[in-house]
Amino acid sequence: MTFKLTELPYDRDALEPHISARTLGFHYAEHHKTYVEKLNKAVAGTKYEDMALEEVIQASFRKNDKPVYHNAAQAWNHTFFWDSMDPASDGRPSGTLADKLDVQFGGLDDFRKQFKESAVSKFGSGWTWLIADGDNLAIVSTSDADSPLTTDTTPLITLDVWEHAYYLDYQNSRDKFVDAFLGHLINWDFAQDHLDAFETRRRLKV
Repeated sequence: MTFKLTELPYDRDALEPHISARTLGFHYAEHHKTYVEKLNKAVAGTKYEDMALEEVIQASFRKNDKPVYHNAAQAWNHTFFWDSMDPASDGRPSGTLADKLDVQFGGLDDFRKQFKESAVSKFGSGWTWLIADGDNLAIVSTSDADSPLTTDTTPLITLDVWEHAYYLDYQNSRDKFVDAFLGHLINWDFAQDHLDAFETRRRLKV
């Protein structure tokens, strides 16, 4: 199996003015593409070749196979990040996810404050996630390539806080980048779909 660079779910200029076509093009066609290329080189001739990407991440993490794990996780994380954004977003969730945000965080505004605090205070490179963990939702930050796929939790949404994700547009103002994501880009329908799938799996296990 050769892992492929996933297609963006929108045009490169679709997220403007919040993320420029220049930033998205560089991020996708350079950084994301490089992770996929390095992953294919790292797994060539190994048992990982015939695994799904999620399986590669989990197996290489357990074996502390860092070259494979880092590139596999970054390839997956970036695809999840592209899907976590929607050019038509109004920044407001609905349905059961909105209800859970009210219960867990005290409402959308408080969720945004807590998510922003987590993303802005993350030292160095990494990701900020909204996850489902049993009956609860939680905001977590991971370093470098790490993701919730190596835990028993389910990711619903993520924000890339590596500097290359925002520096061309916002320089060192990560907080403005986070505000743009939360207010104008976050794909709540994508998060709701993952929450629905998570809850379906839980019901089937009962």
